[in-house]
Amino acid sequence: MKLVIGNDHVALEMKYEIMAYLQEKGYEVLNIGTDSPDRFDYPVSGYRAAKMVASGEADGGILICGTGVGISLSANKVRGIRCCVCSEPYSARLSKQHNNTNMIAFGARVVGIELAKMIVDAWLEAEFEGGRHQRRIDMIREIEETQNLTER
Repeated sequence: MKLVIGNDHVALEMKYEIMAYLQEKGYEVLNIGTDSPDRFDYPVSGYRAAKMVASGEADGGILICGTGVGISLSANKVRGIRCCVCSEPYSARLSKQHNNTNMIAFGARVVGIELAKMIVDAWLEAEFEGGRHQRRIDMIREIEETQNLTER
């Protein structure tokens, strides 16, 4: 499985730890976030990562900024992306089971590294349940299709 990881300057160290953790588990990790401690705008990496997931270049994505909120908002502007901010494993697991999320986000200022690893594991190990949940995913897709979004 190929995962893309994006971050801002606040999440630099956490990104490296999560990348190493995923690589040890056998995942291919594409790093498109900043590798510099200099100020970096999270929408840039959120958007780039989301485009890679939406195009199929990556199977899923993990985004990290200070809170996870801003970077997830930018990712969710890309058609076909369902990114959820998770601060604990339960929401991460259910986001995949019920909402078929293809990206998750969390905050380096909100969760510690061990909790971040638990969130990542819960999300990666979960599977979309389909059934009654598929109808809602289809509704989200319909909402997306009604928007007049232009490609950048």
